[in-house]
Amino acid sequence: MSFPTLGTAWAGGQAGSMTTAQNMPGYVWSAVDDAPVREIFPGIRLRPLWQGERGASAQVVEMDPGSCWEGVDVHEPGPEEVFVVSGVFNDGYRDYPAGSFIHAPAGSSHIPQTAAGCTLFVFYPEG
Repeated sequence: MSFPTLGTAWAGGQAGSMTTAQNMPGYVWSAVDDAPVREIFPGIRLRPLWQGERGASAQVVEMDPGSCWEGVDVHEPGPEEVFVVSGVFNDGYRDYPAGSFIHAPAGSSHIPQTAAGCTLFVFYPEG
């Protein structure tokens, strides 16, 4: 059995041409360093990476050591998904080291905080 090589797409058992970013509607990329920075609470910065048509969004959240969300973060209207890129994140209940994934269903809540500092990739699939 052979597999397609880089630069080709596999379709019906035959190698074919690949659809590239330049001609695929909706294909988007962004770089964290180029994303605008907005401080949402002292020591907590948001860098938006993508916004979907129906409210879905992706962003990077940077939290300085000792920072804490002001109030309770309630997940509405949909869930929140978090990947801890670096550092240690705490949701008010437990620590999540780098490499951790958290799925918080719609209606759940927590108080984001960190003693050591952390960087998070946060995705809201439903807004």
